[in-house]
Amino acid sequence: MKEDLNLNKKMGALVYDAAIDRMDIRYGLNRFHGGLHCGEQLEVLVNGRWLPTRIEKGKDWYLVGIKTESLIGLLVRI
Repeated sequence: MKEDLNLNKKMGALVYDAAIDRMDIRYGLNRFHGGLHCGEQLEVLVNGRWLPTRIEKGKDWYLVGIKTESLIGLLVRI
């Protein structure tokens, strides 16, 4: 039943949108989430598993509990 809930989530890759100074999710060539806000919850694919997290901004954007050099290109779903 838990997997059924995930069917409604959209999957894409994290990108940085300099025009709005926010991380965004790219779903296709011309489809974007519209900018992520601090505290927004999402899941990130790490070693074949979807891990729940949230996005925050300090000096740079980061995912709480996820250690990575860069967020760009990470597969996420929301």
